[in-house]
Amino acid sequence: MKNVTGLTCVICDKTYPADFAGYVCTDHGNEGILDVSYDYDAIAAEWTKEDLAANRDRTMWRYKPVMPVAPDAEVPQLTVGGTPMYDAAPLANDLGIAKVWVKDEGRQPTASLKDRASAMAVVKAREVGAEVVTTASTGNAAAALSGISASIGQKNVIFVPKSAPEAKIAQLLAYGSTVALVNGNYGDAFELCMLAAAEYGWYNRNTGYNPFMTEGKKTAGWEILEDLDWNIPDAIFVSVGDGSIIGGVHKAMKDAVALGWIEKSPRIYGIQAAGSDYMVQAFESGEDILTKAPIAADTVADSISADLPRDRIKAMRAVTETGGAYVRVSDDEILTALPLMARGSGVFAEPAGATAYAGLIKAVAEGLVTSSDEVVVLSTGSGLKDVASAMKAVTAAGTTPMVVDPNLEALKQALVKGTKQ
Repeated sequence: MKNVTGLTCVICDKTYPADFAGYVCTDHGNEGILDVSYDYDAIAAEWTKEDLAANRDRTMWRYKPVMPVAPDAEVPQLTVGGTPMYDAAPLANDLGIAKVWVKDEGRQPTASLKDRASAMAVVKAREVGAEVVTTASTGNAAAALSGISASIGQKNVIFVPKSAPEAKIAQLLAYGSTVALVNGNYGDAFELCMLAAAEYGWYNRNTGYNPFMTEGKKTAGWEILEDLDWNIPDAIFVSVGDGSIIGGVHKAMKDAVALGWIEKSPRIYGIQAAGSDYMVQAFESGEDILTKAPIAADTVADSISADLPRDRIKAMRAVTETGGAYVRVSDDEILTALPLMARGSGVFAEPAGATAYAGLIKAVAEGLVTSSDEVVVLSTGSGLKDVASAMKAVTAAGTTPMVVDPNLEALKQALVKGTKQ
């Protein structure tokens, strides 16, 4: 970890050495999330935009100088990172704003942004010689750890709610993970995972606990900046569950500002489902997120369903320090946004990914985004993760297939009927 200077508690600013063996601040227990600090002067002296542009590695590891790994660290063979970002002119036209880009994280190896954190997790686990890596998840982080572990033969144990979508559970089983389906919600799975990791000495990948997960996820933010040739957008829209992704995007912006590669961060907007709106509630009321009690989360966007966002301090700072906001959208608005985003960009997102676009629709309606704004929507996972919700969304949109007999006349009649509807 050549350029890491230490790990700093987000609550009390106590700093631990770069080789600290723990996960959290010893003075604050599991709430004392740590943030990785870097020697930006040293990085700037040996790493430039030109160096980055010349790097033929198109994966997330092209950003190693601002990552907590050694320059020669062995990384997983799966191609994590380098996901496309599309100029979605139809969406911009529909909303009446200058630009909309959609970054498609569904193109990752296990079809979600969580691959970035899990790739980091297995590298860090190998550093300390961990035999087993574990995580709790609503599905995507679990699939990410499962798939990337399979690619390098890393043993892993996964905890997910029994109610997780079948497609996500299928991924875990296909990759050969040891899977515990927990009779409870994500919070129950998280707590059991934490107990098991402590009991058995497993390497703990959990979001909002392991400080290095932010550093993996932030590479999505770095790619946004690089794809836009360092011309910052006005705003970035991110769906929020545990809060680690939005915290990671913010960390990328802070890195780039500290290096002098951009002048300021774009506004960052966190979007939550109405049934899992812990951060929105706290943002609106000004409540202390360290003492605010958990809520009872329930939303169709299972990937962002969280009773208590574990990385909530970084998640709140991402919005407040950039002049953004937290926005609440209903499950109906999420399902409406899913086919709209697909038809306007070609990106088929799961409900959690479509949540970010639903938030942009609402932000435009509420005047948070204006006609001159250029906006990035971060689509965090593939729609194939939750086909049942996708079918519900397209049915609600009035889109149904034709059923025809296998002859041209039947097709003609069906097409005529379809034009009259």
